[in-house]
Amino acid sequence: MNDSQQSLLAIKPAQAAVIALAMIAIMGITMIAWGWVPHLSLLLVIVSLLAFGFIKGQKFADMQKRMTDGVNTGMGAIYLFSFIGLLVSALMMSGAIPTLIYYGFGVLSADVFYLSAFILSSVVGIALGSGFTTCATVGVAFLGMSAAFGANPAIVAGAVVSGALFGDKMSPLSDTTSIAASIVGVDLFDHIKNMMYTTVPAWLISAVLFWWLSNGGVTADLTDITTLKNQLVDSGLVHGYALLPFVVLVALAVLRVNAIYTISATVVAAILVTYVHSSPSLSDLGGWFFAGYTPANDLNLGEVAKIISRGGLQSMFFSQILVILALSLGGLLQGLGILPALLDGMRHLLTKASRGVAAAALTSLGINILVGEQYLSLLISGNAYLSEYKRLGLHPINLSRTIEDSGTVINPLVPWSVYGSFLTGTFAMPVIDYVPYAFFCYLCFFLTLLFGFTGLTITKLDNGR
Repeated sequence: MNDSQQSLLAIKPAQAAVIALAMIAIMGITMIAWGWVPHLSLLLVIVSLLAFGFIKGQKFADMQKRMTDGVNTGMGAIYLFSFIGLLVSALMMSGAIPTLIYYGFGVLSADVFYLSAFILSSVVGIALGSGFTTCATVGVAFLGMSAAFGANPAIVAGAVVSGALFGDKMSPLSDTTSIAASIVGVDLFDHIKNMMYTTVPAWLISAVLFWWLSNGGVTADLTDITTLKNQLVDSGLVHGYALLPFVVLVALAVLRVNAIYTISATVVAAILVTYVHSSPSLSDLGGWFFAGYTPANDLNLGEVAKIISRGGLQSMFFSQILVILALSLGGLLQGLGILPALLDGMRHLLTKASRGVAAAALTSLGINILVGEQYLSLLISGNAYLSEYKRLGLHPINLSRTIEDSGTVINPLVPWSVYGSFLTGTFAMPVIDYVPYAFFCYLCFFLTLLFGFTGLTITKLDNGR
């Protein structure tokens, strides 16, 4: 074990559990009871851990190194957020999202609005393999339509998150899907096929719930919808050809082109489309890409002005800083030996398959809550329990499914997580608002525990696979 992997302290499991509970209490009290933004809560926890390390005789430079190592693991997501900020601005200025909203008003029915949001987000999520991009594009469009349809924005957000995470979990283009399969050494498509045992029931139950919520829950004022459609047309952004950037985005994603290249190409396509129907200056473009697209002041667009004024690098700053702090916390927890101690404390309980599944699921869940990083929940849990699963006679394919069901899909439910912070900025809505309606996310978790305890769909090592 090299220096970056060796823990600075030898922490006992009981002590680590007390520290973990104290951290959860601090974050819960400061964010829920006192209303702090997550950044302050994370900083308070980080400073407390640094003080703990100092008392234990650790050098600040060593602890800082572990924090920067933690940040390095998530630099890809931090860079991606910047490009997504540019993407949203580009899709607004080109008219891609406004046009999608316009046609959505004409196609969607108020009777099944929540179900429509869930299904469309699921389809786009599978095509793109990115829950972030799905929420930033289709999600923004549906939230823009919610007021006109008299829909509850929190339920709309829950439907979009559920559909987007279905795609993020099941698409072969998804990085989390690839990580979960590769970390335990199983074939990607075998992993996806095995996840269907929990994912398909979770999706169907979610669809029924969103259909039920749609019945009588949405009362559209058609006059308001007509007004919004007229305002969208008045914006000068609604054109059939404006959907071309979406075509580029989906096509390159299906071809498995790197996400940064895909978004960059989509932004270029959006800029070209923008110049077909308007002639913004380079100064205008720079302002929109930084602060987000805003329509001209002389246009009387009413509610539509709020819908289409989105995007920009600036809109991602909140999320990026939060991610950096969360990753720093994860590196510090790992470096001080707190996470390793928690894992060690659980291993002696793993005497049968059901406990193995529960332990891996709860560990992934706990890492999401403690650290707020889905990649770390996959990597740590996958590495920690692979040998234990084999010892229990369980095929590694069970482990890859378990950590996705309790790692990937849980992250959007944690306010200080990578997903949670991103969606707070993108949806302009606190995570706690949509959590009750993100049915798919916690149904996957409950189903993986249920199948673990009953033995249903669990693959053994001696069955020829």
